[in-house]
Amino acid sequence: MYQGLQHLHSYLAYAVLLGLVISFVSALLGLFGGKQYTNADRKRSLLGLIPTHLQWVFGLILYFVSPLGMESASGEAMKNSVSRLYFLEHPLMMVLAVILITVGYSRAKRQIGTNQGFKSIAIFYGLGLVLILSRIPWNAWPGN
Repeated sequence: MYQGLQHLHSYLAYAVLLGLVISFVSALLGLFGGKQYTNADRKRSLLGLIPTHLQWVFGLILYFVSPLGMESASGEAMKNSVSRLYFLEHPLMMVLAVILITVGYSRAKRQIGTNQGFKSIAIFYGLGLVLILSRIPWNAWPGN
């Protein structure tokens, strides 16, 4: 079960990144194109929100069943950069990214009919994407 969950978490990361990039670029195009944020744009922004939330759920489960997660919670783990990444840095940054992305979507859905919906998506999804990219354990990705 652990290995299957680990693979699912790794491969779903591609969908998260793709969805966030599509949502972010779409928001930038709408923002700089002077368009109004519509219900279709709100649905497009779900491409970034839904995979991110699914990834967070699978990551949370993985955190508690993985020997790299809660089981490595000790003072010694803080001295080892790899252990610290899996135990503290990666989960913390991902939770912050999920919060930012959720706030951005929530703000934008209330701004339908204005240009401000694109601004909310661009800012919050962009910040979330930067946090995610900063703490992905690239050496553990499939294919490496």
